[in-house]
Formats: sequence, C-alpha cells, structure tokens
Amino acid sequence: MKYYRAVKLKDGADCIIRSASEEDAEELLEVFNRTHEETDFLLSLPGENGFTREQEAEYLDQREKGEREAELLAFVDGKLVGSAGFYPVSTREKARHRADLGISILRAYWRRGIGNSLLESCIECAKAAGFEQIELEAVSENRGALSLYRKLGFIEYGRNPKGFHSSKSGWQELVLMRLELKEA
Repeated sequence: MKYYRAVKLKDGADCIIRSASEEDAEELLEVFNRTHEETDFLLSLPGENGFTREQEAEYLDQREKGEREAELLAFVDGKLVGSAGFYPVSTREKARHRADLGISILRAYWRRGIGNSLLESCIECAKAAGFEQIELEAVSENRGALSLYRKLGFIEYGRNPKGFHSSKSGWQELVLMRLELKEA
C-alpha cells in the first residue's frame, strides 16, 4: 500500500511518514535490530529476525504492492527512526475484517509524537483497506505505549499473564487491545 504524509512533531521537527519500499530494506533491518536491542517490550529478541537484505526487500515490495497490508516508515531529518505496519489476521471470511498492528521506534525518538503519527497513519490505511478492527498486543509494563493506544481509542479486551517469556525479565504480561474502525 502506497502512503505519504508530512507531520510536525511535538518539538517542531519535520517527520515524513511513508510506505516502505524494497530500497529501504538494509536501513530498516538496521533499525529493526537496534529497536529490539533497546527495549524488552517487542516480540523478538535482537538477532532473531534472520532476514537477509534480499528477503527484507522482497517482503517490503510485497507490502508496498499489497492492498490489505502496509509497512510505514518514519523519517526525521532524513533518518529512519521507526516503523509500523499492519496485515490481515486471516484471509478466511470469518476473520478477514481484522488486522494486526505492530510498531517500533528508536528509543532516542520516543515521546516526540512519532508513535502517534505512525499509528494514525496505520489506522487511516487500515480503514482504506476495508478493515473493521485493528488489534495489537502490548507488554503491560510499557505504560507509555498503553497510554498512547488508549488515547487513540484502543480498548483492552483481555490479558495474557504469560504472553512473552523474556531471557531478561522473565514472564511478561500482554495487554490485548483493539480499535473498532467501522461502526456496527
């Protein structure tokens, strides 16, 4: 899915949110690995990605061409600082109305409004793609992210007390959240 948006951050800096393309593969892999080293709130541990540059490029090309998925990148001063994306939970009829969302931002860029802008952009794209619900899971200790999700209208619908098992912190509780994109 193609997308482009220019936003002003809380500190007045310019931020570009745009769809990823295969040319972004190498830089996105680097940022992916850094974000996963900087926090214990993400699904995978550093080094677990395992994608080659070529595999990442193919993945991003498919996301850019897809009509029901997107990988969006955030750039500040021309530097990639974060990404967010969504994809269908299932292609089966009973669940095709649902999308799963993920986001990560370099720690040095937290609390500047980038997460809010990336999420708003994903929500806009998910609506355009015909989804009726977007879902995510967040580590319960990640209070900043949970606050942002609630601000954007996500509601909690459950918890998984042993959702992640981290080698750093042990069991991590996951908060399950969803946002209705269309009125019933």
